Amino acid sequence: MKKVLTLTIMALAIVFTNEITAQEFSGMDKSPADIATYPSSYKVSDKLIKVVYSRPQLKGRSLSELAPEGKVWRTGANEAAEITLYKDMMFGETSVKAGTYSLFTIPEGSEWTVILNSKLNQWGAYSYDESADVARIKASSSTGDESLEAFSIAFKEVDSGVHMILGWGTTRVAVPFSLSMY
Repeated sequence: MKKVLTLTIMALAIVFTNEITAQEFSGMDKSPADIATYPSSYKVSDKLIKVVYSRPQLKGRSLSELAPEGKVWRTGANEAAEITLYKDMMFGETSVKAGTYSLFTIPEGSEWTVILNSKLNQWGAYSYDESADVARIKASSSTGDESLEAFSIAFKEVDSGVHMILGWGTTRVAVPFSLSMY
């Protein structure tokens, strides 16, 4: 009886072990997630801004194919980008309370509309709701020297605060932030 019980336990263990090791994992996302922070140094734990976004690739396509002019864009790929402000900030000339917001943009040539929206966990811009906008500003667009294959976000300190730079292809969009005067 002990021998039968031992063999049964061993057989069950083998069956369940195979189930665990047979687990399939999905491959690498075609537009991998990334995080940009300000300050960007990993040694600084007291961040002011964090953006979580996905990085689509051009792969021979134009920016206007992937983020058409005049249409709301999720500012990346997959889920809409989300931006967290850890302190009350000025977003351009608009005061915005600390919190997490969806980040949308509307490409428009030399001046893009940049939107902070209160609805989170949105896939793309399909369910974008303008009535949930917290703030909208115009941000200047310019042309960079280097072409970026993957959409990227970085921060650059300026005299009046910091610019969140959106870059893809040779397009660069400077989105101004500064500490709020609340």
